[in-house]
Formats: sequence, C-alpha cells, structure tokens
Amino acid sequence: MSGATGGAGRAPIDLPALAAILEGMLAARSASTPLLVGLAGSPGAGKSTAAAELAALVPGSRVLPMDGFHLPQAELVRLGRRERMGAPDTFDVDAFVALLERLRDARGSGSAVRAPGFDRRVEEPVPAAIELLPERRTGAATEVRVIVVEGNYLLLREHGWHRVAPLLDVTVGVVLDEATRHERLIARHVAFGKTPEAAHAWALGPDEANAALIAPTLQRADHLLSAR
Repeated sequence: MSGATGGAGRAPIDLPALAAILEGMLAARSASTPLLVGLAGSPGAGKSTAAAELAALVPGSRVLPMDGFHLPQAELVRLGRRERMGAPDTFDVDAFVALLERLRDARGSGSAVRAPGFDRRVEEPVPAAIELLPERRTGAATEVRVIVVEGNYLLLREHGWHRVAPLLDVTVGVVLDEATRHERLIARHVAFGKTPEAAHAWALGPDEANAALIAPTLQRADHLLSAR
C-alpha cells in the first residue's frame, strides 16, 4: 500500500518510466489481486489521458475513473451542492472506497466487478458501465494485472477521502503547467456543451477552488508524472 509522504522539488517522471516501475512491482509481488495504481491531479491536468496511455503501456491494465462516483444531479440539488459539483463532498466516497476494498480482496472465483462510468454530456453517473474484472472460475488466472485509478481526490485527507490512499499500491501526482491546464479545461467544458463564457467561469471558479485543494496533496504521492 502507498505510504510515501512525498516532498517538494522532485523531478516528474514520464509515462515509460512509470510503466517500468509498475512492471518491476508486478515482477516482485506474489499477490493474485491486481496492482492498484492511483493517478491524482487537478481538473484538466490530463489524468484521464495519462491513465489510458499508461494502461496501453502495461499489458493487462484497466482504468477506473473516479468521475463515476459523482452524486446524481437530483441528490446534489437536494443537498444544495449542485453549483459546487466536482467538490470533494459531491462524490459518493463510501461507494468508491467499497469498490477499492473489493478489488483488493478479489481473488479466486467470483462474479464480474463493475464500476460506474460518467456521461459528461448530461453530467450524470452511469451505473455498472465499466468492467474491471471479468467473471472468473475457480483456479482460473485473471488477465487483469493492473487497475489504474484516476481522480482528483485520491490523496485528500478530508471528507472521508483519507480512506483511499491506504488502499492503493502506488500513488502518482499528475502535474501540468497552469496555463495549459486552464486552456484544456475550458476547451473540454466547451466540447461538452458549455458556452465559452460559462466554460471560462466554471474553470476559473469551482474547478479552480478544487485545484487549490488538490495541489498540496500531490506532495504525498509516491511519484510525480509530467502530463503532456
């Protein structure tokens, strides 16, 4: 499990270097469960892209995005949190932790393990959209070696998120220069339906407030990854 305290001034590594580290960890471990790799970072830092590219570099990898654990819109409205969607207390942390615990304990035979996805067009979670582990028969080896978990708050210690990092085998902070991050974030909001004005306001409003919470947590990551 991840336990590094991190530190300022470390040089970020690139994806091939991270992939090599993971292959080394896989070669050294005897556990039959997948290696859980956490990629944390601010909105727009490139976590999803990095997770997909890392999974392509390490055979037998699946990606688990944290976005599927957004609370539904109706629940956010009921709680008075809709205008802060994406903040730490707008996710179902208990369900996210429960899934990570299940993945850590997944061995032998069992049913398929699925996770919710997230539809950015309507900003709603999609139940059971992602298959992480297929159904397995007794004695059959799983082909899933690594699950890359990506999300904003994997290293946060408030709002119940402190339970996440101890469940991960290695943690990675995804870093990107602020100008590029803002540019990509605004473009993403526009691509999914916001006007340029609304995209700019959201990126530099709620998204930036969340980024301010996330940035200090990346010092606790085992490694820093330079996003492209």
